[in-house]
Amino acid sequence: MGNEEIFIEKSSGEGEKFSISKLHNSLKRSGADRATIKKIIDVVSNELYQGISTKEIYNRAFALLKKNKPIYASRYKLKNAIYELGPTGFPFEKFIGALLEFSGYSIKIGSILQGKCVTHEVDVIAKKKEEYIVAECKFHSDRSKKCDVKVPLYIHSRYQDILVNYKNSKSCPNEGWVVTNTQFTKDALIYGKCSGLHLLSWDYPLDNGIKDRIDRLRLYPVTVSTLLTIREKQFLLSRDIVLLRQLLKDKFYLDHLGISEKRIEKIFKEINTLCNHMKIH
Repeated sequence: MGNEEIFIEKSSGEGEKFSISKLHNSLKRSGADRATIKKIIDVVSNELYQGISTKEIYNRAFALLKKNKPIYASRYKLKNAIYELGPTGFPFEKFIGALLEFSGYSIKIGSILQGKCVTHEVDVIAKKKEEYIVAECKFHSDRSKKCDVKVPLYIHSRYQDILVNYKNSKSCPNEGWVVTNTQFTKDALIYGKCSGLHLLSWDYPLDNGIKDRIDRLRLYPVTVSTLLTIREKQFLLSRDIVLLRQLLKDKFYLDHLGISEKRIEKIFKEINTLCNHMKIH
């Protein structure tokens, strides 16, 4: 059966035609070379069947990358790695704070701001020169769940309550953000644009979404590692270690986990390649 006739099942349950170009682009973003990409596409294409899920295709491509080019497998699993920051969502807040901090902002996580009517716990506060960002993070463990219009509506009302209280102050916020690890619905995007809220998701705004910022700053979460176990990643997250880059400064946490020097050497090689040396396409 030709690839053009194969329909796959997305995580949302919807069906769509299998796209070689989508698979090619996702592999290209991992940094894999042309020969590796072609080899993986050939194998995956030959294993397709009607109704195969996007998850199965991803798992197969990931396994092939990990076998041939482990370091590229780390970047290929970036989207999954963001989901692995759950389930509480707090590591995701810390991660978004880190993205802003490495972009030159001073940040605070989990602050309380007084509104005109009530107090509000703000996930991330970020300041740089004249910018004063108040950001709310919405983490979803369910890949099929999008942030609908109710979320920016709710966040906007909280932001407006804060603005009223600070309107005569020199330290008045001037940007309200809603950040999600999934995607926004069409109505949510329309409302965000109309109301002046800044929306940030995995792939929005175009060329400046979460995935673009991660690659640009090379701020990969610890969950992206193919060498650390699930238990080890959970331990690191519980100690507020959300970035691989943080481990470069201190290997105490890896020693604390009882990881052998040989494994630590491999892990540090992976981190250095991802954070410092890898060519980003």
